[in-house]
Amino acid sequence: MRPLTIFRHIACEGPGYLSEILDRQSIPWRMVNIDQGETVPGDIDDCSGLVFMGGPMSVNDSLPWIEQELSLIRLAQAQNLPVLGHCLGGQLISKALGGVIRANPVKEIGWHAVRKCDNDTTEEWLNGVPDETTLFHWHGETFTIPEGAEPILENDNCAHQAFAIGNTLALQCHIEMTAPMVSEWATLYADELKDSAPTVQSAEHMTANVQDRVIAAQQVADIVYQRWLEPVITTRESD
Repeated sequence: MRPLTIFRHIACEGPGYLSEILDRQSIPWRMVNIDQGETVPGDIDDCSGLVFMGGPMSVNDSLPWIEQELSLIRLAQAQNLPVLGHCLGGQLISKALGGVIRANPVKEIGWHAVRKCDNDTTEEWLNGVPDETTLFHWHGETFTIPEGAEPILENDNCAHQAFAIGNTLALQCHIEMTAPMVSEWATLYADELKDSAPTVQSAEHMTANVQDRVIAAQQVADIVYQRWLEPVITTRESD
């Protein structure tokens, strides 16, 4: 089976819980560590899907690897290869498919509720997810929904929390979180928590009862990741 290719843009924002799911199901994967200067592959011939993680940079920054990743996303979309993006990764997908990335009305940091959108695509992707659930967030920008895609998650802080098109899923929120990741981000990105907006939680708030919160969020992640992995698993079984 060809491995999944996971793009990491900063050391602290790796695949987290997703890597646990992949290892549990013996799905091979490899990491492209952009933060360590590794190069973006020029094609998708030797992988079964692309995963893009988060990062503190903007998709609108003039970094050379951004345009390379956008090109790879377009190539994968044209071939219906599964693509998954988390936060920055979701914004990369949106921009690659014609969407616009701009400042969200508020910064959204910490544990906030999201709700399912009312359409058939939502039911296909989020069957079994509660109508409203609490997930982790850390973003100041947001994406628009590209033509042909359908929104599947929303909330009052950020209208576009996730969208899907074909085998592609873009997330503004972070479903990959583990308890150690929450604590690490609260320390590394402490300066961002000085914002007094009600949508920005303190480190104490976001790390309180973090294990219980993560366990609940991972129940959602189990459903979402398993749906995204369906074409990957089908390909493995047919090989």
